[in-house]
Amino acid sequence: MNKFIVRFIGVLALDASIFEDIEADRGASLQAVAVVIAAAIGARIAALELGIARTDSFIVAAIVALGAVMVWVTAVAALGTYALARPQTRSNMSELLRTVGFAAAPGVFLSLAALRTAAPLVVGVVLTWMIATTVIAVRQSLDYVETWRAVAVCVLGALLSLGGIAGLIAIFGRNVS
Repeated sequence: MNKFIVRFIGVLALDASIFEDIEADRGASLQAVAVVIAAAIGARIAALELGIARTDSFIVAAIVALGAVMVWVTAVAALGTYALARPQTRSNMSELLRTVGFAAAPGVFLSLAALRTAAPLVVGVVLTWMIATTVIAVRQSLDYVETWRAVAVCVLGALLSLGGIAGLIAIFGRNVS
């Protein structure tokens, strides 16, 4: 079976060894970008069908989403490799970007939220699933033994990222949808 498909399914199954494989393979970077784009497309399909977004803003939203991921991963890298590092922690931005990119895999199922009656359930399940894949991605990338440490890095990284993004929006006064 294609290595990309095996990785994609392994991430969906929360298989920590798959995240280790992705982390170690520098060639997986483009695959990780493809997963993020596929998840963005899934979310956009639902948003369009539910009337939440316009078709003309898709490219801008995809760029903003990729930028937000970059900001968040930068915060996670700083927190995880310095502030909350363990003696065994060895990681870098490219490893984190690969694993976190693949962690977006459940996002492809957001397209199912286009079914109005299923939307709340689909969004809840997919977001919970994405949180789980992201925590595993961070735990494996930062070589943590404790899952709680990965959760802390994810939460603190999210707070820092959201604060930074909110600050940029306040400075530039733009609202991107």
